[in-house]
Amino acid sequence: MYKHDNSLITAIDLPAALGLLTRLPVAIDSTRAMDRGAASAWAYPLVGVVLGVILAGATSVMLWLGVPSGIVAGLVLAGAVIMTGAMHEDGLADSADGLWGGWDKARRLEIMKDSHIGVYGVCAVGLSLLLRWLALVVIVSMGAYWVAFIAAGAVSRTAMVVLMAMLPNARDSGLSRSVGRPPPATVWVAVAMAIGFAVLCGYPWVIMTAAIAALCCGAIARAKIGGQTGDILGATQQVTEIVALITIVVSIT
Repeated sequence: MYKHDNSLITAIDLPAALGLLTRLPVAIDSTRAMDRGAASAWAYPLVGVVLGVILAGATSVMLWLGVPSGIVAGLVLAGAVIMTGAMHEDGLADSADGLWGGWDKARRLEIMKDSHIGVYGVCAVGLSLLLRWLALVVIVSMGAYWVAFIAAGAVSRTAMVVLMAMLPNARDSGLSRSVGRPPPATVWVAVAMAIGFAVLCGYPWVIMTAAIAALCCGAIARAKIGGQTGDILGATQQVTEIVALITIVVSIT
């Protein structure tokens, strides 16, 4: 585990976060990024903002070209999956398979590590895509996509930071273990940023619903495997994003 640089904020943090959570072509000093470890997690909300801005810009172009809202929503969803390398969807699938497919902690963790996907995983990803597409259709058709994409992106990735700090690592290896656990100051910066973006975007109540969703994910993970893994963090991002988007839909309809 690399945690040599304990500065609160450094210039490498956003590139490191983008390199970890997306497939965007970002130049990274890999040694410094690994040295920072979880200390760079304060920038996770900014990753959501960057992705949100890119997707909203693409949405504006597609609507200007006359593409129907339903198709735009589908292409936006595809773009989000491509830009993140389906990392969070993979975490959701593995978590669903493991948490509900095993009878004890060891078996659940074994299933989560397996590259094969089971019926629980298929259903979880299918429902995630469906719910997000339905929410995006409404958001795009109502013209609220700029603020919605930014708020949901920031809040859902902050949930990952909170769980990284709240829960111990469930296994002695893996991505989450190698990144480490963020210090309290890092978590508070991320939370403050998420609140700030949600308020600026006009959806402060998204913080409350996303927090409840994240706490539920954390409680399930603690009860079933005694902590968190990279898969659990990915699943939490998916669940909180869905809840955030639904909250926004309810507020604009």
